[in-house]
Amino acid sequence: MASDAKFSTCTAWFCIVSFACLASAQLSPSFYETSCPGALYTIHAAVRAAVAKERRMGASLLRLHFHYVLGGPSWTVQLGRRDATTASFSAANNDIPSPTSDLSALISAFSKKGLSTTDLVALSGAHTIGQARCTTFRARIYNESNIDSSLASSLQSNCPSSGSDDNLSPLDAVSPNFFDNAYYRDLVNNKGLLHSDQQLFSGGSVDSQTKSYSTNFPKFYSDFASAMVNMGNISPLTGSNGEIRINCRKTN
Repeated sequence: MASDAKFSTCTAWFCIVSFACLASAQLSPSFYETSCPGALYTIHAAVRAAVAKERRMGASLLRLHFHYVLGGPSWTVQLGRRDATTASFSAANNDIPSPTSDLSALISAFSKKGLSTTDLVALSGAHTIGQARCTTFRARIYNESNIDSSLASSLQSNCPSSGSDDNLSPLDAVSPNFFDNAYYRDLVNNKGLLHSDQQLFSGGSVDSQTKSYSTNFPKFYSDFASAMVNMGNISPLTGSNGEIRINCRKTN
C-alpha cells in the first residue's frame, strides 16, 4: 500500500520534510494538520481533477484505496501510512481474489485479512464503477448458465471466444460512471459481469445482504464506508516502520 505522502499523484511531495519529524506517530485523521495543513485540500483537488479528466480514474483510485469523495460515500481516513521498503508481486497476486473465485474462496481471502462477509459484499460494490478486460469474464459469458441471456449476447459481440483480450466492458452496465447501488441490482438479475461478482447472489450465504443493498442505497453507502475504514486498518506501516519516499517510484 502506498503511503499518504503520495497524495494519489505525488502532488504534495513538498510536505515530505515536515512528515519526517512525525516518524513516531500512529495513524490519525489529523496526522498532517500541523506539518502540512494544506494536504487534504491538495489531495482533494488533485483527485477531482484526475476524475474529471478521466472517469475511469475513480475506479483506479478505489483499487488503490485512495478514494476522496468521488461522487460516492465519504469517511474519515486514517492518515500516516508509510511506504514499504520491499514488495512482492507474487504475494500481492496471491492475496487479491481472482475474478473467477467462488464464494468460499472470496470469504476465505477476506477473512485472512480480518475482513467480514459484510465487508466482502460491501467492498465488492466498488464494481459499480470501472471496467474489466475480456480475459476476466470470457469464461462466464460463454460457459455459465446463471447469466442473463441478453447480457451474455451483448457482451459476446465485444468479447469473441478468442482474441480481443484487452477489449473492455463496464462492470456495471447501467451507470458505469456513477457510484450507486446498480451493481447489486445487476446481481439480483443475474447480470454480474465477473464470476466472482455473481457469486454474491447465487444461492449462498450472502444473498440476503446483496438483495438488501439492491434496494437500500443508504445502507450500502454506510456499510461501504465502514468497510473501507476496516480495509485501511489492515497492517499499516506506521512510526519507524517503512519509509516516506522522496521519489514515489522507488525506495529511498
